[in-house]
Amino acid sequence: MQIQKPMKAIQSIISVVVLMTTLGCSQQYEAVNTVQVALPNQEKFRLILGGTDVGGMLVNRNAENIIIDYSYSNNGRGSSSKEVLKLSDTGLPIDWRITGKTVFGNEVDEQFSLQDNMAYWQSTAEKGSAKFNNSAIYIAQNASPYALYIYATALLEKPNHSLSALPSGELTITQVDKVDLKDISGVLVNATIYAINGIELDPSYIALDENQHMIGYLSPRAVVIREGLEQQSKILSDLAASLNASRFEKIAKKTTHLYEKPVRINNVRIFDPVNMQLTDSQSVLIEKDKITAIEPLVDIPKEGEILIDGNGGTLIPGLYEMHGHMSDNDALLNVMAGVTSVRDMGNEIEILDPLIEKIESNQIIGPRITKSGFIEGKSEFSAATGEIASTEQEAVDLVNTYGEKGGYFQIKIYSSINGEWVPAMAKAAKKHGMRVTGHIPAFSTVDEMIAAGYDEITHINQGMLSWVLDRDEDTRTLYRITGMKRFVDLDLNSEKVQNTLNTMVEKNIAVDPTIVIHEFGLTARNGKTRIGTKDYIDNMPVGVQRQAKVGLLNVADQEEDKAYQLAFDKVIETLALMHKKGIFLVPGTDLGGAFELHRELELFKKIGMSNVEVLRRASYDMANYLGYGDQLGSIEVGKLADFFLVPGDPTADLRAIKTVSMVSKGGVIYFPSEVYPEFGIKPFTTIPTIVESN
Repeated sequence: MQIQKPMKAIQSIISVVVLMTTLGCSQQYEAVNTVQVALPNQEKFRLILGGTDVGGMLVNRNAENIIIDYSYSNNGRGSSSKEVLKLSDTGLPIDWRITGKTVFGNEVDEQFSLQDNMAYWQSTAEKGSAKFNNSAIYIAQNASPYALYIYATALLEKPNHSLSALPSGELTITQVDKVDLKDISGVLVNATIYAINGIELDPSYIALDENQHMIGYLSPRAVVIREGLEQQSKILSDLAASLNASRFEKIAKKTTHLYEKPVRINNVRIFDPVNMQLTDSQSVLIEKDKITAIEPLVDIPKEGEILIDGNGGTLIPGLYEMHGHMSDNDALLNVMAGVTSVRDMGNEIEILDPLIEKIESNQIIGPRITKSGFIEGKSEFSAATGEIASTEQEAVDLVNTYGEKGGYFQIKIYSSINGEWVPAMAKAAKKHGMRVTGHIPAFSTVDEMIAAGYDEITHINQGMLSWVLDRDEDTRTLYRITGMKRFVDLDLNSEKVQNTLNTMVEKNIAVDPTIVIHEFGLTARNGKTRIGTKDYIDNMPVGVQRQAKVGLLNVADQEEDKAYQLAFDKVIETLALMHKKGIFLVPGTDLGGAFELHRELELFKKIGMSNVEVLRRASYDMANYLGYGDQLGSIEVGKLADFFLVPGDPTADLRAIKTVSMVSKGGVIYFPSEVYPEFGIKPFTTIPTIVESN
């Protein structure tokens, strides 16, 4: 399904900032005002994603308005929008209309206007009003990347480079770098890079020329760039990656606690995933990266030790996110949520390998990453992530490339692969000791892929669609989402369903269901806070709160609404049946993990697991599934010190895992309450008391 980064949603600049990319901040420069040369009547930009041109943006001006047309298409999905924008003499939006469709077809109809010194706004997420005093700027929900330019020019006009934001918050801008670019004719363009803070969890980067005209929006994977400069997009994406790395390196340096002395976590009850119960209160001693003792609690620190007071809380083995697409941002936020291991389900080699290297050297904060080799077929619907094959031989060669490189747990096959190539791909993978998982390729069935050599099915809808779609219905398109409405009438006792499930049991086929992404897609509705976010959303920045009120799909009427809701019920019913039959289900999100993984685990309860079974599945079972059971998955002497501390008791209330006060990953200690303010997140708990012996 792959909604999360990089293509979770590019329907709005807010979504681009949070869901499509990971952004950062670097060396600080003093932002200065310059004389702005009049803008041309028309500007053209291209959207380059992972080196591929996937869309564009056209900006036209007349005497009164700025008209912006923005669209893109990637991975069988696309988005388009039209904006009509009017600015005040000081560059603030005073009328803004945005219409179009989001990446999954949700309708966009957003309005902002001024009437009698009052500002009014309405979007799919909210409606509101406020007094307008010419010192606040509206942050659009569904704007194109050109909105960043509107914000930047208005901010640069202010002496302190800040503005109050509507509906809430504050925007600031800081100059962070400069770079020289050459256009297609060889003319030198001097670009100044600015970071805009206050919209989302991370800064947004924009490049302006010497006349303060927009050159582009930049991120590590996606660049919106002025036509004629497309060949320079990699310079900007590399610069964004460098700025991003610098930001996260600074956060790591500030918040990583790597103690030279042994560390004792005192007065904690330990969750034992083998016996699925809590121990009595104990203390856990860490020396370097390993657990060296589990002993009775102590009253004061022992000589030569550092003591962290667990205050009667629960120590839980590190969780596993089994469907991630890692970035610097996701890496850090997962660890803060107690997710110390992630199975990456597809990333470019040049992105993932440096990320792992930085994590392992403690340059940045991140989980242990298990790699999957992503292989997609070449088509008009190809995903930009991973490696693309045009023939069976190319696909097999890519499998061998991953295998020879080493360090890959599996290959992941995507939707545009020709299903007839899979037997050869699977044979090559298994020669290299790699498992095979993935989507069900378009025009193929789940039964055919199991017979071809799959060990695991990625996304529950991929398997279920084989039971309800005709063979010629293309799952590279929105059929993979909208086709789920047909689940409502699916008879789980039918011969075709039972044959598939029985074969899965017989061949020990696992399923990576990503339940939370289906809950989002099928049940989230515009204007209502998504159920999976309710326990944490009030602590998030305003942009994240707004996004939590936006549905994924365009729901036409009550009948369709009911069909989607019932389709999700059928997903849960199917997974409950799989669990009852003994089919192994692994918890992953495809939404970045962290808070979303907590919700995924809650949903595992709906398929028949108890709290303790869920905790075991997310820790001990996953460590063993990935082959790390001798080192990870439980809190035992001799194992690596991967665990997290919560004040409550998750065996009684699973939601207790959402309040993390401390995390250890290989004996390196983190306190989420130190990290969250860097992202505008209000901390959920206090930092434990730390005492060092004399």
